[in-house]
Parts: sequence; structure tokens; C-alpha cells
Amino acid sequence: MSIQPIRLFGDPVLTTPASPVIDFDKELRTLVKDLTDTMLEAPGAGLAAPQIGVPLRVFVWDIDDALGHLINPSLDLSEEMQDGEEGCLSFPALSYETPRAFRAVAKGFNMHGEPVTVEGTELLARCLQHETDHLDGIVFIDRLSQENRKLAMKEIRESEWFATSNDPVIKVSPHNMFGKSI
Repeated sequence: MSIQPIRLFGDPVLTTPASPVIDFDKELRTLVKDLTDTMLEAPGAGLAAPQIGVPLRVFVWDIDDALGHLINPSLDLSEEMQDGEEGCLSFPALSYETPRAFRAVAKGFNMHGEPVTVEGTELLARCLQHETDHLDGIVFIDRLSQENRKLAMKEIRESEWFATSNDPVIKVSPHNMFGKSI
């Protein structure tokens, strides 16, 4: 079990589209396990690889006591919509009414490279859409009305976690700089 730190809003990995998985190998199976362990520890209903700093098209979920994962997903969405409270592990303690399709059919692969189709309504449909958005570099506040997005951004700016998540990280080069800095 390897619990990973969850990246918070403001980290560029959350707004950058993830790359497709090409190799269905032991490293991928380890990633799925790490995602699952991290999600369950948080606890959350879903977690995408970019949320732990891995820019690959992989996510996991835990809905109605059913664990699942999907790799390289594509979505077919119903025209019927639902509104519901939605939050995100990358936005601690923040939740807003977020419009989503009522039904989603997600097609992709499991960790062994076998084709998988997942169909869901209500909460599972919401989760499939939310996590696929993460893989496309979209965060849930991007789906809010203009008014609610303004409220959410105000709440984010005032939060303790946002003030600390944007502190610059200074890395020292392991290479000889010959006494010069750049």
C-alpha cells in the first residue's frame, strides 16, 4: 500500500491534459493500486492519476461499495441532465451544485489492457464525468455557473490550503553549476 499526496488546485498538473497509457505493465498495476489506496484513505469517491502528479489517463472510483478503475476512457453522455452537490479531493472542503449528464457510458481498458465498458446513472455517472474531466485538464469548478465559480474562487482564495499550496518549491540542481546560478 502506498498512499500518495494529493495535488491541490493551483498545481499545473491538474489543468494539463494527461497522456494516454501505452504500456499495460506492472508499473500501471502499481499506479492503480496507489490510486485506490490513496482514494480510500482520503476518503473519496474517485481519484485520477493527475491528482497524485502522474499525467496518465487513469482513474479509480468507489461508488456504492464497488471499486473500479478505467484507463484511456471515452464517454458517451445522455442529454438528460442532473444537478447535485459535487466536491473534489483537490479542493478540500469545497462543494457546489454542479450540472452533469444523468447517464454516462465509459469505454476504456482495465489494468491488463482488456476492453471495459462501465454504465452508470446519478452518482456513478457524475464520478465517471468528474474523473474523465481530470484527465482532460478540467476541474469541477470549470463546470459551475459564472456566479458559482466566482463564489468558489473567493472561497478557494480564502482557504488555508490554497495559501500554502502555491508556495514556490526551490530545487537545487544535482549538477555542478561551476559556481554559477541561473
